[in-house]
Amino acid sequence: MSIQWYPGHMAKAKRQMIEKIKLIDVVIELVDARIPESSRNPLVDEISSGKPRILILNKVDMADDRVTTSWAKKYEEQGYSVLKVNAQTGAGTKNIPDLVHRLTVDKRAKLENKGFNSRGDRALILGIPNVGKSTLINRLANKKIAKIGNRPGITTAQQWIKVGKTMELLDTPGILWPKFEDQSVGLKLAATGAIKDDLLDFQDVSVFLLKCLLLHYPHELSKRYNLNDLPQFEVEPTIDDIVTVLDDIGKRRGCMMSGGYIDYDRTAELIIREFRGEKLGKISLERPE
Repeated sequence: MSIQWYPGHMAKAKRQMIEKIKLIDVVIELVDARIPESSRNPLVDEISSGKPRILILNKVDMADDRVTTSWAKKYEEQGYSVLKVNAQTGAGTKNIPDLVHRLTVDKRAKLENKGFNSRGDRALILGIPNVGKSTLINRLANKKIAKIGNRPGITTAQQWIKVGKTMELLDTPGILWPKFEDQSVGLKLAATGAIKDDLLDFQDVSVFLLKCLLLHYPHELSKRYNLNDLPQFEVEPTIDDIVTVLDDIGKRRGCMMSGGYIDYDRTAELIIREFRGEKLGKISLERPE
């Protein structure tokens, strides 16, 4: 399955951001802690134009804590300012304005040396669809400004949003990139809900998801679906291994068709919905190594 999704409003948003970047002091990139590398848009490097950057790992409540800590360490070693947050509850979000303010110290000093009064900090917030950007903005603004929905593509226009007395945020539509060179990136985005479900083949996505679960989280998988003890795979499970588990889950959850056949579409959708709904626990789909 080849996954691509690049609606027209995303291309337009990219052009508008490049035009407005000169007004920005700090670029905030929001990623999904379950897939931090796959949910980073390579276009951000082009758009940010050398501005100070903050990398925010959101949805940490849904990701494996140890894996998230490893990712944060890796990005900090690469020179990013990193914060771990849960935009839904607000955990970690209060640190964002302070960090933005610290990153603009030099710029304010230069303006003041030239006799200009320093204005409030201006930050551009970027993130792929359904990464929690609108939830984070509403949390920072302490009011419901940005539209929220549990599906990608809610935000379709840019707007300036006031955060307290010292900071303004430029909200933008979630942007994917025109072509995924690595299809596993598309599968990770699909599994986490960053791509509209009506564009997906749930069976392909569930096979990918089960491969990851069998490799790294067999205990969680066994517990959720009351499966017989699964082995700890040292290498990637085969398609036969995955289909065996898919069959077992389908039977145990009653996803059957007439004649006693497994309904693979229903089984696949069940697994994806329960992963997204945190029924399997805190799961990360990629690791720094």
